[in-house]
Amino acid sequence: MAGRWVIKGRQTIAVTTGAVPEYGKWWVAVLEVGSGAALDGASALRAAGLKGFDGPIHVSTPKSARPRHPRGVVVHETRRRQPADLTLSKLPRVRPSVAAVRAALWAVSDRQASLLLVMSVQQRVVTPAQLDEALSSVRRHRRRRFLKKVIDEIAGGAQSTGELDFLRLGRDYGLPEPDRQTRRVTAAGIAFLDVEWTEYDVVVEIEGVHHQEADRALADALRQNELTIGRSHVLRIPVIGLLTTPDRFLAQVARLLRAQGWRG
Repeated sequence: MAGRWVIKGRQTIAVTTGAVPEYGKWWVAVLEVGSGAALDGASALRAAGLKGFDGPIHVSTPKSARPRHPRGVVVHETRRRQPADLTLSKLPRVRPSVAAVRAALWAVSDRQASLLLVMSVQQRVVTPAQLDEALSSVRRHRRRRFLKKVIDEIAGGAQSTGELDFLRLGRDYGLPEPDRQTRRVTAAGIAFLDVEWTEYDVVVEIEGVHHQEADRALADALRQNELTIGRSHVLRIPVIGLLTTPDRFLAQVARLLRAQGWRG
């Protein structure tokens, strides 16, 4: 052997002895899994342009297929796979919106699921409307209702539910009942606060995904600075955080309230 190529599996060889690029690894995975295989989930999102999310290669096949399971590839045999799910690209892969929903369904946690959906929209791989349409085909799954709430939040359709969720969670956690939508006059103008415990100078701002946009983030920073100058203690809680790790944020609120004199 001249050492100019390397066997990668039963169906594939690499015509180089160097490192195989990611695109080549995707091809190897699809070809090694076999007939009907297509890149899916987070891997299909990466092929569509998603950046900043790593993990094993995910490949799906129709339920009737008899796939091989090569090392390093997560194979999903699913009845949800339809011919219309695939893109027209040379590399067999699932459409970004369908891939995003499946990536969220297959995620190891609710937190990872919501992160995948948020990243996909923020990086303009998909739109919230496309996610909502793709989710509508999922009839039964333990995470379906949760994903619907996340998609609604990303789309801005649940801006008020964040405050309601916080109030409900706060009661369950044993926090004192706060004031809501209180009016505060600052040097920057009039501010209406989401949640405030006036007695303890504690403010909680519930932030939707839209708060991460550059202009909104600047406005939020100026608003918080004004409140801090006015001696308020401000905690910022993203709605996604309330959906995925509420206990950690509520524990912080409780600690701040106790530091300010609450004896609950």
